[in-house]
Amino acid sequence: MARRISLNLPTPPEVLAELVRDKDRDVRWRVTLNPSTLPEILTQLSRDRDNDLRWDVAGNPSTPLEVLLILMVDDDRGVREEAESNLRRRILRP
Repeated sequence: MARRISLNLPTPPEVLAELVRDKDRDVRWRVTLNPSTLPEILTQLSRDRDNDLRWDVAGNPSTPLEVLLILMVDDDRGVREEAESNLRRRILRP
């Protein structure tokens, strides 16, 4: 149930903030993908040890610009590239 809720767009941000503490990696992963996730939560998740979670944070359109800049120097190449791609999408957005 938590997995479905975490990816559901209308899920209230305060519920997503609770789900980010779930022990199930898949629940946390889905929170990183949800554009309704609060910037503070994405900032917190950007420091996760899991490269895949950081990659998803780097691609989330709600990730704060300052977090994207930090992720652009991440140890993981994929995270760096995704953060750069997200930043480019924002800059080039019509």
